[in-house]
Amino acid sequence: MTTPPDPTAPRVRPDPPPGAPGLATATVDDHGVLTGWSEGARRLLGYRAEEVVGRPAAELRAEPTAGGATGDTAGVTAGDTGRCLADEPRWSGRIALCHRDGHPVEVELLAQRGPGGPGGPVGDGPADWLLVSAAPLEPQEPGVPADHVFAQCPCVLALFDTELRLARANAYMQAATARSEEQMRGLRLTELVGHGESEGVERAMRRVLESGERLELEAHLREPGDRQEHAWSVSLAPLANPTGGLRGVCFAARDTTAEQEARQRLQLLNEAGARLSGHLDLDRIAQELAEVAVPRLADFASVDLLTFLHEGDEPPEGPLREPITLRRAAHRSVLEGAPEALVDVGSLATHPEHSPTAACLIKGRAARYQVTPSLLARWEATDPGRAARIREHESHSVIVAPMRARGVTLGAAFFARHRTPAPFTDDDTLLAEELTSRAAVCVDNTRRYLRERGTAEALQRSLLPQRLPELTALEIASRYLPSGAWAGVGGDWFDAIQVSGGRAAVVVGDVVGRGIHAAATMGRLRTAVRTLADCDLPPGELLTHLDDLVTRLSSDESPESFGSFGATCLYAIYDPVSRRCTISAAGHPAPLVADPGGTADLLDLPTGPPLGLGGLPFETMETELPEGSLLALYTNGLINGREREIGAGLETLRDVLSRPAPSLDALCDDVLRALPPTHPDDDIALLLARTRALHSDRVATWDIPADAPAVAEARRSTTEQLIGWGLEETVFTTELIVSELVTNAIRYGRPPIRLRLIRDRDLICEVSDASSTAPHMRRARVFDEGGRGLMLVAQMATRWGTRQSTDGKTIWVEQDVSTGSTGSTDATDATDATDATDATG
Repeated sequence: MTTPPDPTAPRVRPDPPPGAPGLATATVDDHGVLTGWSEGARRLLGYRAEEVVGRPAAELRAEPTAGGATGDTAGVTAGDTGRCLADEPRWSGRIALCHRDGHPVEVELLAQRGPGGPGGPVGDGPADWLLVSAAPLEPQEPGVPADHVFAQCPCVLALFDTELRLARANAYMQAATARSEEQMRGLRLTELVGHGESEGVERAMRRVLESGERLELEAHLREPGDRQEHAWSVSLAPLANPTGGLRGVCFAARDTTAEQEARQRLQLLNEAGARLSGHLDLDRIAQELAEVAVPRLADFASVDLLTFLHEGDEPPEGPLREPITLRRAAHRSVLEGAPEALVDVGSLATHPEHSPTAACLIKGRAARYQVTPSLLARWEATDPGRAARIREHESHSVIVAPMRARGVTLGAAFFARHRTPAPFTDDDTLLAEELTSRAAVCVDNTRRYLRERGTAEALQRSLLPQRLPELTALEIASRYLPSGAWAGVGGDWFDAIQVSGGRAAVVVGDVVGRGIHAAATMGRLRTAVRTLADCDLPPGELLTHLDDLVTRLSSDESPESFGSFGATCLYAIYDPVSRRCTISAAGHPAPLVADPGGTADLLDLPTGPPLGLGGLPFETMETELPEGSLLALYTNGLINGREREIGAGLETLRDVLSRPAPSLDALCDDVLRALPPTHPDDDIALLLARTRALHSDRVATWDIPADAPAVAEARRSTTEQLIGWGLEETVFTTELIVSELVTNAIRYGRPPIRLRLIRDRDLICEVSDASSTAPHMRRARVFDEGGRGLMLVAQMATRWGTRQSTDGKTIWVEQDVSTGSTGSTDATDATDATDATDATG
């Protein structure tokens, strides 16, 4: 064994090395000489600092190191080895040192460079090695630390024996049960806190004794004298004696009521967010808020909204002024029938000056009240009715929160407790504010949505026909039902148009998309259809022009104006003289036709592509419809939806159209009752048209030879027919018109030439020929021999125009004979009419 240092040698007394009082620390330089010695090192080896500092550290070794350390332990005891360790920043290992009294001491030693060594600050010089090892603690009085820790443990802590009777309890356990340890010793848990969940805890303690394993569980226990039940996180652990046998159970519990309440508030907010955001109805949102709050936050809750919301007005300008009138939107109570409510849902209530609701709305922040006799007396002075209800139901705590969103005051929410004994806290006030704020955002979203939807619906309805025309060819009835979907109204539309020759055109269409853009686009298309219909275009050609329009609009405007394919449309023209109907469709559902006997069926109509694709043809179908047939035009929303597939919708529509009805309006109502839901997913447009016929007694037709004398014969035949119809007052004007049209047809047209008179609401004169070249009106100069004919015809007629057909053209002129007005002209004009020579185009 190495000889210990001579205690009589002179020593330098250095500063103690760094380290905590419980550690043995020393410092050694690169030559292995001790340069520092701590009080912990003295307790470990018995040497004072002045006895060892300045001596080689190797003198403290009990025996030579034989290995087993992480690194060479000689590096801390010999100069040569220390030089080898000079390049390493850290070393650790086990080593035997010699105590001052001569016995060896095994220590776990850690050696590391100080801040001035390699890698340390430049210029600090060589650094010492710091040696660290655990030092023994000073002897303590037995049993004191354990008792102290047990008594001061920051949770409820108790020891139960194998009989599950309490043996020890700390201060928190004594406070929780309101008993001293002496009073509790020998009692079971059920005897301390009563039966209930404590029985389940005792069963868990028994399982711990039987299995020897720890258990974690949650329990809800009521402390003595406390009206509120608390949540506890309980840990049960077996207690073993030195021989391994079980001595009892350690019971540790921590009150987690605050944590659970925080989680419950967060869950309530999450649930409220999901429930409130799923509606676009003001009263439904208010009801959801009341249902979320009761009973988990309050025993009674009411939601009142400012009246402008239900009336569709804009928010009031400036600050609110007392008294404030609100409409009750919803209330809910833990009591049946909500007897706490002063007004019914939907009723108005005025909140006077200085009342809690009026004050919170004017200040714009929530207020919490603990109802005391003095406070209740003040409320009775300003709002005796509500104060009486509060007194009657013994409400002891109240929160009033304003509903505000985006700077707009919308209403107020009222929360009260009368069955729950605990009063509202600051956390409850924050929760009520957050719930009310979320509901306010939903109410404001609904307000904005309803305003935009109302604007779009008003635009849609203003662009639809306000009154369908009275047609000779068709009896018309229609219905329009806006969508109940969140996206708002769509672009469904319909129309009925009087065209030439006593014919009638009906059209129905659907613009892809919703909202104001769809309504505006619908108005454009309806205007375009009416304009093209006035040009007497056949259905297929009209849809081609309409397709070009949609294509241009789709490319010129923003994508919101049109969807992928723009729009769908169906256009049909019915001729009451021939009783033939010509139909063409662009991506639109085919119409249903019910014959006079009541049998309804779907027309086998070739459907072209939707409008907006461009470049594709639209096929036309022509069918004969007996007088009294029913033609049903509709949009896709009528027969399709979430509750019904298209096939089932068509079958239902076919069944309804097959049943007799007193009128077309009644039949429209029957269709809407049978098919769409209360809030359809898509707009619905329905147009029903029953066909009429113009019989032979109201139509006269003549074939005209292509020579000049035929003009006089045409005038003579016209006069005889007008006298037969009792229209003698129209003879002169009609003769002029017939002379002009027949003369032009003979001179510039091609045979065959045909003259037709139709006695409708108006008197219609038509001249047809095989030429497709249409005349145009021009103003004649002073010395021109012709050019005045069509201008004279236009002055005498109500309307006139040209329509093309597959075998030529027809020039038609209408005169209003309802009041006997026939137009007027003088003899000079009549002479000019017979000699008119209008140029053809």
